[in-house]
Amino acid sequence: MKKHSVLAWSMVVALGGFLFGFDTAVISGAEKSIQQFWNLSAFAHGLTISIALIGTVIGSLVGSRPSDYFGRKNTLYFVAAAYLLSSLGTALADNWYIFLAFRFLGGLGVGISSVTAPIYISEVSPAHRRGRLVGLFQFNVVLGILISYLSNYLLSQGGEASWRWMLGVQAFPSIIFLVLIYFIPESPRWLILKRGAYDKALEILRIINPLNCNEELAAIQKSGHDMLQNKSSDGLFSGKYKTPVILAVLFAFFNQVSGINAIIYYAPRIFEMAGLGAHSSLLSTVGIGMVNFIFTLLAINIIDKVGRKTLMFIGSIGLIVSLGLVAFAFLGGSSSGFEIPIYVMLFIAFFAFSQGAVIWVFISEIFPNQVRAKGQTLGSSTHWVMAALIAFCFPYLAEAFGGANIFFFFSGMMVLQLVFVWKMMPETKGKSLEQIGENVVLVH
Repeated sequence: MKKHSVLAWSMVVALGGFLFGFDTAVISGAEKSIQQFWNLSAFAHGLTISIALIGTVIGSLVGSRPSDYFGRKNTLYFVAAAYLLSSLGTALADNWYIFLAFRFLGGLGVGISSVTAPIYISEVSPAHRRGRLVGLFQFNVVLGILISYLSNYLLSQGGEASWRWMLGVQAFPSIIFLVLIYFIPESPRWLILKRGAYDKALEILRIINPLNCNEELAAIQKSGHDMLQNKSSDGLFSGKYKTPVILAVLFAFFNQVSGINAIIYYAPRIFEMAGLGAHSSLLSTVGIGMVNFIFTLLAINIIDKVGRKTLMFIGSIGLIVSLGLVAFAFLGGSSSGFEIPIYVMLFIAFFAFSQGAVIWVFISEIFPNQVRAKGQTLGSSTHWVMAALIAFCFPYLAEAFGGANIFFFFSGMMVLQLVFVWKMMPETKGKSLEQIGENVVLVH
């Protein structure tokens, strides 16, 4: 059991990522039926789709507080309960306002999960495996998206109530997640820094790093003593943490101005703009989910070997090219209905291989122990605020400026990302969290 304990703990917590992805994407298959069921106006329909994103933004903004105060494990209990109640509540709702409330609760769970789960996995992972283990979270996010697309497709033939089944089926993995959390330990770094429970933390560190557990305990204690001696270090926005703050905000910003969430949320609409029929568009979204899944799996298997920066460098170049191809296809008029979907899937492949796999790993690593939860909150909330803005603005901008200009903009943003990776991004592979906090980021 001990040999594989860290992997087992990480897989349990990464199940929160599966529910994260499922909850985010499942609405795409149900939104038209929901609009018809309650006869929603355009504004009410937009609110129904975006209410979960609003919850996600709020959840990501407040996620560090329960994570620091109650602990990583107890916060994950709340996340699991939020997913379970959201799936049951939305499936059974007979009132639009009740439906909104439960969709908001699910979004809250997504936001808090995007803060707490990567922190937990990074804090229980040995340095040489941390990239792959934290990458399990993103792997499960894209698996959740893929399964939600497949589930929607299979359940779409269930008649007028099919949308209820689409949303309600999430209750099953939510129950499994809620039960399995009981079997994982608390983060040893949280036990040391927030509760002073050194003996309990050492027991967990012996499983994580049996050869150097005492040295790791001493390093974590030292970071805690440094925090107490220098009270100014408590402030995330104090000058001491300027570099990791800038890195987290820019990384999350570039993640969204690639256009990834516009494509995830509006893929059928984009493909219909390209000339595909509705049925072909739905099948193409399943293709997007498959490509996302395969290339995320590839990336998390090599991230600890080639490093975070190398993946980002390769991915940035691929994103520039693939987004440019989509833009030119729109500009010249696609000669084939499947030309744009192929270019979009190429974009998804490069995104999954780089930004998709690296973001939660990198942001969970670059902040020192004493402000890690706050730093993860900053990166996650930046990500979700940008996601909400782009998801909200994309239909209007696509109509006003056309597909070509929108995708040229996304491609231009990836040129700036390439410069950011080349000039600013440090490599963090193979280093302990304490080494990164003290020797890589703060002096970078």
